[in-house]
Parts: sequence; structure tokens; C-alpha cells
Amino acid sequence: MRLISLRSASDGGSGCKIWRKKPGWRKQVLPVLYQSSLIIPEFDFAGLESNTVISSIRGRLKSLEATAAYIQAGPFVLEVYVPDFVRRQLQGDIDQEVELLTMDYLEGNPQKGGRLTPRLIGFKTEGERAFFELICSVDGLGIKKALQAIVRPVREVAYAIEQQDTKALSMLPGIGPAVAERIVAKLRRKMTRFALMVDRGLEGEGHASDLISETYEALLALGHTADDAREKIDQVLASGTKFKTVEAILNAIYQQEYST
Repeated sequence: MRLISLRSASDGGSGCKIWRKKPGWRKQVLPVLYQSSLIIPEFDFAGLESNTVISSIRGRLKSLEATAAYIQAGPFVLEVYVPDFVRRQLQGDIDQEVELLTMDYLEGNPQKGGRLTPRLIGFKTEGERAFFELICSVDGLGIKKALQAIVRPVREVAYAIEQQDTKALSMLPGIGPAVAERIVAKLRRKMTRFALMVDRGLEGEGHASDLISETYEALLALGHTADDAREKIDQVLASGTKFKTVEAILNAIYQQEYST
């Protein structure tokens, strides 16, 4: 997929990006986007093949509400839904320039006489977005319910899923025992990368996340328990050292262990 800059005639650049969707999607969604001002009217879409949707937004954070951030991108202010774990990260950024990675969905039910309204959901990192997309893939957990439910940090929820802790998951808003069981059944083998997220910087670095996951698996293969492996990785990463290989992380772990 090729990223294209979305530009406005009035300011030369809106700070948004758009990306291609499946053929045929354009006829259904572009009119709705125009009506809701998610597409900048001055932008010429004639040259685009297939469909385009905003995939990231950069601009000044004007205000922040319980479930949404309002971002000024050029002459436009866009409402972007945010999960609670993202909202907390943005609390200190009012009137500052921010960039959110986004996913889109259409809200509404035309079959019941309603209208389709395009919505954007924002995330600080690719890891957060990937985690949210996985959560939304579980039966009984649509996007709106997931927005309300995921009030804890990604790492904490992912760890509960990986440990099959349905009791902890059931304590999330709107998540009952049945849905918690479905989350665990579908996602527990896909949570290692997210359960090992240490801070926002690591969530945004795919290579770093892969290194941590591989180190975790290596420690398990060496006979360490899951909790012990996490603790050792956390202690080493807390030093702030940047690691380029799994071997470097393992060496640091054992050097730290033998020096104490």
C-alpha cells in the first residue's frame, strides 16, 4: 500500500495521510466522507486509483474529551475517537502538535433507517493499533464496545489474555465472562509481543518489539518461567540501553545477574 499526502488548497498540507482500500469501496464511502468533512473538498480525487482513507493525522491537539480528541489539521478540526489508554497519553499535549495513527470504520445501521457516519480511531503507536484491531476481531467485541472496554494499558490487558486470566478481563467495562473466554480462546497465542511492551517508545518500534519477543522465547527455552523471563527483560530494558540483537540482550541479562 502506497501512502499519499492529503493536501488542502488553502494551507498546502493538512497533515493527514491516506491509503488505498479495496476496489469498489470508493462508491460507498466517498460520498459519506464528503458529507462529514473527513475528506477535504479542495483535494482532487480524480487521479486516485481505488479508494483512500485517512491513516494518520498530524496537527494541534485543540481539546480532549472522555472518548475523543479534537485535532486541528490545517483549517480543519477533526474528531478522533481514542481508547482510554491513548487519552491518558495525550493529557499533557493540549495545544501541542501530535500525530495519531488511525483506523476507520462506518458507524450506523442503514437497514434500520439510520445513516452511515465515518469515524476515526487514533493511536500513538503501531503496536497499540495492531492490538486494538486484534481485540475487535473477537466475536461479540465490536469497535464501539472495544473503545469502552480497553481502559487499562495494552501491556496489562495482553498479559491477562496470555495468562488466560478471564477474571481480570471480566472486570473491564462491558466484558462479561463469556466474552472474556472468547478473547482468551482466540488471542492468547498472539499476545507475547504486546505483553512485553515496556513503554511507549518500544510499542512504536516494530524491530524492538520483535527483539523482546525473541528474547522472551529464548529465556523460556533456557528453562526460565514466564514471570522470571519478563522480570529479567524488564530489569535490563530499564537501564535505557539500546539493543540490536537478542544475543546482546541475553548477555546483558546474565551480566546483570552475575554482578549482583
